[in-house]
Amino acid sequence: MTDVTRLHAHEMAGLLRSGEVSSHELTEAHLAAAERDNRALNAWLTIDRERALAEADAADARLAAARTDHAHALDRLRPLLGIPVALKDLVSMAGGQCTAGSRILAGYVSPYDAHITERLRAAGAVILGKTNMDEFAMGSSTEHSAYGPTVNPWALDRVPGGSSGGSAAAVAAYHAPLSIGTDTGGSIRQPAALCGVVGMKPTYGRVSRYGIVAFASSLDQIGPFGRDARDAAALLHAIAGRDDRDSTSSPEPVPATLTALPADDDEAARSLRGKRLGLPREYFVAGMEPGVEARVREAVAALEAAGATVEEVSLPHTAYGLATYYIVAPAEASANLARYDGIRFGPRLGDGDVLANYLATRGQGFGAEVKRRIMLGTYALSAGYYDAYYLKAQKVRTLIKGDFDVLWAQGFDALVAPTSPTVAFRLGTRLADPVAMYLSDACTLPVNMAGLPGVSVPCGLSDGLPVGLQLIGAAWSEAALFGLARGYEAITADAPWRALEPAALASAADAKVPTPAERMAEVAVGAAI
Repeated sequence: MTDVTRLHAHEMAGLLRSGEVSSHELTEAHLAAAERDNRALNAWLTIDRERALAEADAADARLAAARTDHAHALDRLRPLLGIPVALKDLVSMAGGQCTAGSRILAGYVSPYDAHITERLRAAGAVILGKTNMDEFAMGSSTEHSAYGPTVNPWALDRVPGGSSGGSAAAVAAYHAPLSIGTDTGGSIRQPAALCGVVGMKPTYGRVSRYGIVAFASSLDQIGPFGRDARDAAALLHAIAGRDDRDSTSSPEPVPATLTALPADDDEAARSLRGKRLGLPREYFVAGMEPGVEARVREAVAALEAAGATVEEVSLPHTAYGLATYYIVAPAEASANLARYDGIRFGPRLGDGDVLANYLATRGQGFGAEVKRRIMLGTYALSAGYYDAYYLKAQKVRTLIKGDFDVLWAQGFDALVAPTSPTVAFRLGTRLADPVAMYLSDACTLPVNMAGLPGVSVPCGLSDGLPVGLQLIGAAWSEAALFGLARGYEAITADAPWRALEPAALASAADAKVPTPAERMAEVAVGAAI
């Protein structure tokens, strides 16, 4: 029988409904893969075998009941029933850990489910566990996790991107067909690109942030990872929608077409005809690797050959996006992270007075990158600097959004651009240069600043590593973007690179392979020498 972990989620769903495979078997296969490879990858912070198998058994009971009912009962079942899903470890799950990749939340057990956890449970999805991440989602490489870095399944000496690197790596390594990430400045799309999977940042407000550990509240958005557009769209459909507990979640209806993308490649390819796409010249940034630019331009040519029209356009305020983001996001982080004081969450350190304990807890509980951003944000919000920095950044943010609005008014269906200017970079190479690390998100963060949806899809390899193509749309256009992504998958279905698997998986189960932490230690020793 085919290795079920290699199937797409929609293929797994078909086998579950026919009874050819059970959710228990499907879950057991994914748990085994995750447990086998995690020493080498460190994609998971916790694997909840007992709970996952119990959820799988419950899904099997629902499937069995539907099969014994009349014929239409199976058709009414939710698409994710019995399908394994991984959660980034900043999603609250009642009775489970929620560390946000930080020592300051070590030992914290969530007393309630996040909105999206509730939605996944209602859909009958099987939650396998929690994935690794940059601490408080602050990073572009998953090297800033307090629990050690995650590495890329395509090359064990490379980063998976971040901050949702664990979720992206888990899908790329066949540990789960679907996973959840969060995207504040590119933290779903960039790791999706570097790991060769599909990842979407939805429109701000499409998915409730209730129960998600906050980084920057006006930028954070939850979104899906999958191995193709159909799977990622189905996951978004399951978690999206209005939630009264989050005042920023939107009542905008969730389109049913998210679960009805074409299965037939010819039909999907035909949907590209007549589409008008913009190619922003500013997204081909200085320092972009030649191989990345070549793959993106080849993807653009393929879209044109399929009948789409691609026009070069300009987003003139893009150049200010990085600086603007690194004022707004740290300022909001400074406020959000003030709650971690050793009193309400996690461990309390020190045995002095309140202030001494507070300083000891935060000093030892937060990592270097989190401290850096708190200091940047506190400075930007301080008396005498608020108007000069934070207020001005918000005005520039309005200009960035205005650039996109101009193009939507001109009738463009979407924009097409690189997701990341580079392929996955080597562990440790950017840790000593925060600005170089921040530049990893140069092509993604303007979308967050404007509150728009964007999806990254694989578009080939450069030096044997995945390259991502980014599609950006107007607000609430997630279904249309997934339609474009599905069309691109269809016209490249026979491309040789689509048949390739992550190259490092063959060695990941070898007990002699260094762990990510050991690899980082080797890098640190080499740098010291």
